[in-house]
Amino acid sequence: MSKAERTKQFIIEKSAPIINRKGMAGTSLTDIMEATKLAKGGIYGNFENKEEICTESFLYLRSQLADKLNNALAQGKSAKEKLYNLLNVYENKDNMVGGCPILNFGVEADDTNPVIKEQVKKAIQSAQKRFFDLAEEGIANKELTSEINPEHFSIKTFAMIEGAILYRKVFDNDEQIKIVLESIKKEFERYVV
Repeated sequence: MSKAERTKQFIIEKSAPIINRKGMAGTSLTDIMEATKLAKGGIYGNFENKEEICTESFLYLRSQLADKLNNALAQGKSAKEKLYNLLNVYENKDNMVGGCPILNFGVEADDTNPVIKEQVKKAIQSAQKRFFDLAEEGIANKELTSEINPEHFSIKTFAMIEGAILYRKVFDNDEQIKIVLESIKKEFERYVV
């Protein structure tokens, strides 16, 4: 990695948590300069504008979260174990400093930033695909009954988790996310063979 690439990556790594927490509109260039200890020229020598920093920050945060989820999935042997591992990642708020980037960036970009909106859409599809594949593989391996609808399960599970993350952020406690995750587990248990 060249010095320019390392500097760019450094800016992204320092900016991403701030943008995730404060929002794209709420994060100023001064915030980024303070976090990186770089002058304006040092930042704009690596990025065209703040929008590019925001996009790269989202992609970085999404990648970090996806790696944690994929690792958790790989650690499971059965469909049930894989699901529980995924839910444990979402339950641990340390895995999403400042909240879920999909939720945070998605809410802010829905009508104002088509580039980030498209990236958030891809992230949602990828997150849902983990649950979809888990259910389909569980059926194929005869761990789950064919009564589970992988598409419905994946959409509902992801939506419930994101809602619970919003609850956690607004209420500043884990009570609601624990209820939601327990509800997901109970529903899933109905399909376990």
